Amino acid sequence: MNKYGTLHESNGRYALRFERFFPQKPEDVFLVITTPRYFSQWYPFATGEMDVRLGGKIDFDDGEGTTYKATITELEKPYLFGFREEGDLVNISLQERDKGSLMIFTHTFDDDSWAVNTAAGWHRCLDVLRQIVNGHPVEWKDNASELKEYYQEAFRAN
Repeated sequence: MNKYGTLHESNGRYALRFERFFPQKPEDVFLVITTPRYFSQWYPFATGEMDVRLGGKIDFDDGEGTTYKATITELEKPYLFGFREEGDLVNISLQERDKGSLMIFTHTFDDDSWAVNTAAGWHRCLDVLRQIVNGHPVEWKDNASELKEYYQEAFRAN
């Protein structure tokens, strides 16, 4: 399994897709993904205010004066969690796989000019999610520049 994300285009929209394997069952991974105190540790700008139900809201604050809400559009415990954030869609699906879970994380959006930065950001966030799921302390690696270089090259080939 490739640890890097891929970029896909369809009908004028773009989707970043990442796959991650966890040795834990989907129920355990889903709990980390949807529990506010964990969600705000790995998801950018999340405040920790979440109403985890279909149609529920998730609060965000970019730290620079902009606040916004996302709406939960998909919620099927323990396999599916999705929401609409400022026109973008984020979908997280979990599948039972090899005594663990395969997570497929997809971010769908309109403007591909931010694809490289967004991919590098999600890559780092999903690394932190892995740390939380595995019970490790959160450590944000200083690898944004190298990830941007990787994605710049990878997406140029698309």
